[in-house]
Amino acid sequence: MAKRISKEVIASIQSLRSQGYSLPEIRERVPIGYGTIFRYIKDIDIQEDKRSFWRGKRGGSVKRKLLAEREAEKKANSLGSSLSDKEKLILLTSLYWGEGSKHEFGIINSDPELIRVVIQCLTSVLHIPQNRIVVSIRIYEDLNKEQCLSFWSSLTGVMKNHIKIYVLSGRKKGTLPFGMCRIRLIKGGNELKYLKAIRKKLIQMIVPVAQLDRAEVS
Repeated sequence: MAKRISKEVIASIQSLRSQGYSLPEIRERVPIGYGTIFRYIKDIDIQEDKRSFWRGKRGGSVKRKLLAEREAEKKANSLGSSLSDKEKLILLTSLYWGEGSKHEFGIINSDPELIRVVIQCLTSVLHIPQNRIVVSIRIYEDLNKEQCLSFWSSLTGVMKNHIKIYVLSGRKKGTLPFGMCRIRLIKGGNELKYLKAIRKKLIQMIVPVAQLDRAEVS
């Protein structure tokens, strides 16, 4: 049963909000959940004489966000400008581990960059010929078939007339502008076994053997 919030606490939360305090700042003073705080402040207006104070903090938050993004980009750039085939193979294995089918070599996702990376790794590292790569797409009924076909055809390099399309009921245009793309390999059993073996090896390299033994026992 959820803990009941007293009227005094609610009044304190709303008073702090009206004075221009942010949600994290309110939580520092009133240690309850963010969702609970938000429920009581979402309709509270900031006092006229506190709005400049509130806007200033919002601007500071934007600046901190930009600085954090630049720092993250700087760290990312320190990784270098290219990956070895070994690193690409590990990346492909990781992506497949999280998104791929367990019974056949297939992976489905709505993220174009993920699909692009998978295709690139398959062709440049595993040397899979284009005629072994089968592409199908799943779209919702409010999407334009021709636009979706053109988009995924251009991205994967597979001709539009070789892409099978499935139309699902519902409307998802806002969240899935081009639907979902599925990549499958013809006779991909050996490649699937290879990635599973790499996954197993990665686990052994990262997780101490003692922990693996305990997991198997439990």
